[in-house]
Amino acid sequence: MKNFLIPTTLKDDTICAVKSAVDQAKSSGCEIILMMVSDAPDTFSSSGYLREMRTGLTASQEEVLETCRYIIDHAPNCKIKVHNQYGLSSPVFKRIIDVFSVKLIVLTNSYKQETKRIHQYLIQLAGNQKCPILHLGTEKYKEDFNKALYIENARANMHVKDVQQFLNDNFSFEIVSQTSNFDDDYEKFAPYLSEAISKYDIDLLVETRKGEKIKFMKTKKENVNDKLGLPVLSLYEELA
Repeated sequence: MKNFLIPTTLKDDTICAVKSAVDQAKSSGCEIILMMVSDAPDTFSSSGYLREMRTGLTASQEEVLETCRYIIDHAPNCKIKVHNQYGLSSPVFKRIIDVFSVKLIVLTNSYKQETKRIHQYLIQLAGNQKCPILHLGTEKYKEDFNKALYIENARANMHVKDVQQFLNDNFSFEIVSQTSNFDDDYEKFAPYLSEAISKYDIDLLVETRKGEKIKFMKTKKENVNDKLGLPVLSLYEELA
């Protein structure tokens, strides 16, 4: 059984994330954890703490949650759980990953656009975990990913065969093309990337990452997921 963690504020694309997790589970079954984070109430009173923790869902959030539950009810061997987390730190987040035996973190586009500091903090914490991360694309949801373009980091001591072996062991993706990292010169690489994506019918990008120091910037750095709109599977370099 594969377990998936989906940080969410219950926007519509949470439904796409749940569908994607079910597709990745295939016939092995899965448990999907919808994780909703909030700042811990700033009070010394236990009754005040509990009172402030009581936050209801909006009508649209309830609708999204019910749709997710409906999907799981009709998926064999799949379960769904809502985890409300008040306050967050690196040890707490790592503990959540371990306790739920999370095999994949799924990040939606809407969640990455959240402006509250705690959501941005969670995204950075996720990047420092060894757990793979699937960044969903900004384009219309596609049910199944098959053909991948591997973006090779020249500074990483890894071979495409090692990455493909990890994919074979954990997913159903095949690397059909590869390119060097183009972060510093995207405009130059863009025509070649578009040609490769069209030629090989690529529907997923695969990249590797390293842990980074947590920092909050006013201007969000555009990544490959934003530039190309395709889903991106991000693998921690020590894991792949």
